[in-house]
Amino acid sequence: MTGAAFIYIGSAVIFVWGIAHLAATRPVVGGFGELSPDNRRVITMEWILEGVTLCFLGVLPAVVESTGGRSTAAGSVAIWACVVMLVLMAIVSAATGARTAVVPMKACPIVKSVAAALYAAGLFAG
Repeated sequence: MTGAAFIYIGSAVIFVWGIAHLAATRPVVGGFGELSPDNRRVITMEWILEGVTLCFLGVLPAVVESTGGRSTAAGSVAIWACVVMLVLMAIVSAATGARTAVVPMKACPIVKSVAAALYAAGLFAG
């Protein structure tokens, strides 16, 4: 498989996960039960922002790849930054949400790690 294929597959995986995250906002927030309006807003904001961040981490490497930037120092650094961010998010997810009984939350660190590994493979594949 080519480096570009790894980058595009990783991008699709994490972008779709971000969209799923956004789509689940209302049920997730509702699952917290009775909340003060401020707490509801904060949880909603954080849930939406993680979904948007995941989408961004999917779009940026695809844009870099599609413009030939992976072969440049700046493009490579941008994709490596996405790898690092996804790994950090996977660690936080593994230590927090994945410890709940919610199955998608258990899958979150796996999905983030897979996308990071695909990006890294794309960079190493040249």
